[in-house]
Amino acid sequence: MAVITQRPSGNWQAKVRRDGWPSQSKTFRTKAMAEQWARSTETSMDRGSFVSTSAAERTLFREVAERYAQEYAQHHYRGKGWRFKLDRLVERLGDYSVAALTSDRVAWYRDERLADPDPRYKDSKTAPRVSGPTVKTELDLLSKVLDVAWKEFQITLPNGNPVHGIRKPRDSKSRERRLSNTEFDSVLDQCSHSRNRWLRPAFDFSTFTAMRQAEQLALTWDLVDLDNCVAYLPTTKNGTPRAVPLSSKAVAILKDLPRSTDRRVFPQHKQTLYSAFKGACKRAGVSDFTWHDLRHEALSRLASRGDLSVLELGAISGHKTLRVLKVYVQMHAAELARKLG
Repeated sequence: MAVITQRPSGNWQAKVRRDGWPSQSKTFRTKAMAEQWARSTETSMDRGSFVSTSAAERTLFREVAERYAQEYAQHHYRGKGWRFKLDRLVERLGDYSVAALTSDRVAWYRDERLADPDPRYKDSKTAPRVSGPTVKTELDLLSKVLDVAWKEFQITLPNGNPVHGIRKPRDSKSRERRLSNTEFDSVLDQCSHSRNRWLRPAFDFSTFTAMRQAEQLALTWDLVDLDNCVAYLPTTKNGTPRAVPLSSKAVAILKDLPRSTDRRVFPQHKQTLYSAFKGACKRAGVSDFTWHDLRHEALSRLASRGDLSVLELGAISGHKTLRVLKVYVQMHAAELARKLG
């Protein structure tokens, strides 16, 4: 039998005790609400279906987010991109309890973010809105945070993961930009003449290894084995370490590099390298080409050799599935025509 008592504040507290179940208590504004909750809780216990939501009700999302950042994210993510996304989630959802994060509330967050101006533009009135793919990655992170809260922090989600019950914005289309031979030579020439002395070797190394930019900029000399022609990556985007085979050209690039004081092979900040590369592309007259497109370029060139299997290409790139690898391997139609004869 539940015990209903009135608190000094005027609210009503219901306490439920059942053999084999932890004691449950909750406070309500009215006695009727307390009695209704007590009856529902006792019925669920009798049926063996009771799940306590007290932890979700008393824990704010900002508390879960901070715990996620300290105990989980720093061990599973490279870079700080996840931190920016998590901050956006906390800005609007941080003061809600985990139990209050319903599908309706998550859909509200989605719509609010899609109406926000892109922070990269100074004039918020004329700036484009935050893109759908950006909001989708934030919702994906929210889903991950809540899953970790449930499975690792033992905070039961009363109605399951609310992100699963909403429509997400679409992903952006996969890029298909590749350089023609003339464009490639022009960009290469401009990289050689850049005032940033690290740009040309970084460009060449990316082209020969297909490494992600973050992996390349985080690479330190103690992770490079020049004798065995291997670079070791202890942390990658998909969460697993991998060894990257280095061609003779990639090894030659590394041997010619000066050693920096911070032990990094390419001691450059992402934004610094981005600005130098953007300038080189502009001087070369090449538009709509990003540093990440070099990964497409490298894998497509490796695939066009014809002597590497799909599994070998996947081992070089770090892709776990053929579906994702196909996005990156793009061969010119003229190359395919020559193969067909």
